[in-house]
Amino acid sequence: MSIKEGDKAPAFSLPSDGGGKVSLSDYKGRPLVLYFYPKDDTPGCTKEACEFRDLLPDFAKVKAAIVGISRDSVGSHDKFKAKYELPFPLASDEDGKVCAAYGAWGERTMYGRTFMGVVRSTFLIDGKGVLRKAWRYVKLPGHVDEVLAAVKAL
Repeated sequence: MSIKEGDKAPAFSLPSDGGGKVSLSDYKGRPLVLYFYPKDDTPGCTKEACEFRDLLPDFAKVKAAIVGISRDSVGSHDKFKAKYELPFPLASDEDGKVCAAYGAWGERTMYGRTFMGVVRSTFLIDGKGVLRKAWRYVKLPGHVDEVLAAVKAL
């Protein structure tokens, strides 16, 4: 079962890079862009993370926070974050429960092979914890700009 726009966002608390922890409740009172991505340091995931990084000042102007989530380990996140100077938390959902709660776990196809994995997805959650916009099976060109426009429209 997948959440839909207007639903209360599923609560979560996950370990993050640098030995930290990140929870939905940490962002009460401000918009949160929660993006799920398949794998640290792969071409598409790196491009997405760097686009969020590069537009972070624009997100900050509207007081929006950004958190990336994948099933990679915290150690993998630490390396990825350092390599690309990512200024926002990367949370580790190793057991996949948060991915599943948000509907970001599903069937994917790559190189003609079908398998289960993290589906590139982004969720805009308002300051009251309500899901305002969901993007699923994200294609990157223009995506981060579209997310920023949606945050500004809140």
